[in-house]
Amino acid sequence: MTRREAVQRITALLRDIRHHDHLYYGKDRPEISDAEYDRLFRELVELETAHPDLIVSDSPTQRVGASPMGELAKVPHEKPMLSLDSMTDRDDVFAFATRMKRELEKDHIIYTAEPKFDGLSVELVYDRGTFVRGATRGDGKIGEDVTVNLRTIRALPLQLHHTRTPPSHLVVRGEVYMRLDEFQALNRRMTERGEEAFANPRNAAAGSLRQLDSRITAARPLTVACYDIMALAGAVPSTHWDELEALTAWGLPVPEHRRRCHSIEDVLAFHEATDAMRESLPFEIDGIVVKVDRRDWQDQLGSKSRSPRWAIAYKFAPRKEITIIQDIAVSVGRTGTLTPLALLKPVEVGGVTISRATLHNADEVARKDVRVGDTVKVERAGDVIPAIAERVPVPGEQRQEPFAMPDQCPVCGSAVAREGAYFYCTGQTVCVAQLRGAIEHFASKNALDIDGMGKKTVAQLVDLGLVRDLADLYRLTKDQLLNLDGFADRAATLLLESIERSKSVTLDRLLMGLGIRQVGQHIARVLAKKFGTLSRIMAATREDFLQVREIGPEISVSLASFFSEERNRQVMARLIQRGLMIASPPVDAGAGSETFAGKTFVFTGGLAAYSRDQAKQLVEQHGGQVSSSVSKKTSYVVAGTEPGSKLNQARNLKVTILTEAEFTDLVKTE
Repeated sequence: MTRREAVQRITALLRDIRHHDHLYYGKDRPEISDAEYDRLFRELVELETAHPDLIVSDSPTQRVGASPMGELAKVPHEKPMLSLDSMTDRDDVFAFATRMKRELEKDHIIYTAEPKFDGLSVELVYDRGTFVRGATRGDGKIGEDVTVNLRTIRALPLQLHHTRTPPSHLVVRGEVYMRLDEFQALNRRMTERGEEAFANPRNAAAGSLRQLDSRITAARPLTVACYDIMALAGAVPSTHWDELEALTAWGLPVPEHRRRCHSIEDVLAFHEATDAMRESLPFEIDGIVVKVDRRDWQDQLGSKSRSPRWAIAYKFAPRKEITIIQDIAVSVGRTGTLTPLALLKPVEVGGVTISRATLHNADEVARKDVRVGDTVKVERAGDVIPAIAERVPVPGEQRQEPFAMPDQCPVCGSAVAREGAYFYCTGQTVCVAQLRGAIEHFASKNALDIDGMGKKTVAQLVDLGLVRDLADLYRLTKDQLLNLDGFADRAATLLLESIERSKSVTLDRLLMGLGIRQVGQHIARVLAKKFGTLSRIMAATREDFLQVREIGPEISVSLASFFSEERNRQVMARLIQRGLMIASPPVDAGAGSETFAGKTFVFTGGLAAYSRDQAKQLVEQHGGQVSSSVSKKTSYVVAGTEPGSKLNQARNLKVTILTEAEFTDLVKTE
């Protein structure tokens, strides 16, 4: 085959395969058999292998994914990706229609209604008909760049069709989701490999699209539906219905099941019909989206800060089934929170077999008055999380005693304390349920800073019983470490040296490392400055803590509960016995100043004279606070070398921008 013939054949194959991809993945209406499709694809691979210089970036063979990325970059959206106001009551829908008529001063309004996909919202950008960028919704203004991952989704055309001339620039909003049958097959494969399965298709779609390794995304059965033109070079279609028709003509997949409704009664009928067919759909939906059809009327109605005024999500009622509570257990989370769980006679809800459901907290159990042996309605709250909707009274039943939260932790026996509606185990340093998280926190950079004490190491230490409380870290031996996976002589030596160095610690870092509820870096410094020694803090009462200006009732209860628990006091004693030396935190010049009180700083880019933690400490020492995002309430943005998008945000919001030198001068002046 000559080169010219190869070019002609590759061009024809690209056209045919894109056409069949669109029919199969976008329309679910294949025209050829899988075998015939595979033959075309193999021929394209062979020709591209023989002529690698003829491979184009949007070839179907290039959807296999690329090498792993270090992180997902942040990108601003061309137009805010707003949320929708949700409603489940018919009266609210009628009220929406009445409001539209009043604000538009019209007696007759046409709506477009379409399914509300339960997936991950994305922005898709096409330049001159070619897909160039894609991003997650993020906070609505800034998302994560997932272009490489989106390119692996076969339903998404990398080149727009020419049935209708593509615009020079097009930004589309869509929803990435996973079909139910493919979700179940994926979970089956993961379970067989001993991996943790996804809880639902939405989580599977989100987790797959946000992978740093796009080759993993390529292996996941993702698809996409498009439903909104966010930006367009040229004339925008006059109605939303025409907008969807334009997207279809460009080869973008749109909701097949949709209706143009000439009254709000038509909308209600579409909602009812869609709800009735919901169980037979091949994908998850949780309602319908209702939009004023005319684009000029949409522009006239405008938007609120978080949602458009011209569209709503009309949700379905949660799925519910009836079963029996066989027992009520109490689980202890990694932060010590106690959560009552109803252990149920297995029941299928929306295609998922449920054998337990959260009861949230003791107040919720009392409010619903559910007990062991009760018959109850179960629903998937938000179509995801199993929950008890209500008790179903049974004539003649003899009910058991009301449920009560335990006084002692069911895992470690430590005292249980209450914080608002929630109960928690006070044995944070010894409770096995919390121990992994407690050790990771204790060893973190802002606490004891034990280098090499990562999640995998901590998990092995706890699972093998080598560490049963925080003090056990200081009796580990090299022989014990050498028995862990991934540890050779050098790694074991370095970890032991790091543990030894951590024995010299300031009081505020120790307090931070103990993981006391609601005690972060700032409160730890306040406590260290006020009390001076660990013994004085351990001897303090709730009333003593309340005397400290920045400590309120909840923090004081948390502190008093932690240090009154005998198991925690024993761990403190063992830490001291094993060589922990506690020093007062260093006092910098100007420490305790309140001249930055009420002011918020944001840092972007690299700093030459400070680490990010040091800069944050300087601000906090002067009474200010540091935020990770820019807003109108931001006082200063400090721009170092190679600043990120926060610098442009500061300029747009007219926030004062400081160089590193100006920040240093400001600190010295203050």
